[in-house]
Amino acid sequence: MAHIGIGLQLYTLRDDMALDMEGTLRHVAKLGYEGVEFAGYYGMPAEQLKQLLDEIGLKAIGSHVSLDNLRNNLQGEIEFLRTLGATYIICPYVADEQRQTVEQWQQIIADCETFAEATKKQGLQFLYHNHDFEFHLHVNGQFVFDAMYAQKGENAINVEMDVCWVQFAGQDPLAYIAKYAGRLPLVHFKDFSKDAEGKIVTLELGQGEVELEKVIKAAEQAGVEWLVVEQDHCQKPPLTSVANSLNWVKEHYTGVKN
Repeated sequence: MAHIGIGLQLYTLRDDMALDMEGTLRHVAKLGYEGVEFAGYYGMPAEQLKQLLDEIGLKAIGSHVSLDNLRNNLQGEIEFLRTLGATYIICPYVADEQRQTVEQWQQIIADCETFAEATKKQGLQFLYHNHDFEFHLHVNGQFVFDAMYAQKGENAINVEMDVCWVQFAGQDPLAYIAKYAGRLPLVHFKDFSKDAEGKIVTLELGQGEVELEKVIKAAEQAGVEWLVVEQDHCQKPPLTSVANSLNWVKEHYTGVKN
């Protein structure tokens, strides 16, 4: 099977990135991550960022771009990512007030289909990244999650699946990985437990409830290109947590590049 790259979603290191973006990226590269997924650029121009990534040997996988920016500055976001040599532009989240009704979701899905068509024409792929709330409401007789990807064909929305949120929503991430095989280039590779109130607590890999080794096997079979490590909130310094999670991957995934 083809090698799956191991990347890092830089939202995990948002505080470090805000203080010292270049130093943080250099640290991530030294840890051994192969690629990074951005969640903001902290004022660094695309050309300068591309030079830095090339120097330290990190691949720009893609970027999380807010729904508002996708609606208001899609072309600018595409051009930035093309300069970086990235492949994926991803809608990461829908704010609570924007997703209360079926009608709102129908508009979001229609917008995302438009984004997918526009990005495809310029050599990128548009993906949607889930949380748990896409399993709370139905559109056209199916979960919002599945309605998002109902359109098939080359301009369809493709999938960045967060296995942590799929499982937290009470669904089977292994079944969902299999369901979207061929349309699932990126998997957010996360672990979690629940607190006393049943709220999610994101953890370092191997410390929680997700059957991560089974996720790796399912991802291989589904043609996933990147496992993207993310931890929404860390109980240790974030740079320590992302190092610990990468060490878990190295111990449990024989395909990882050392």
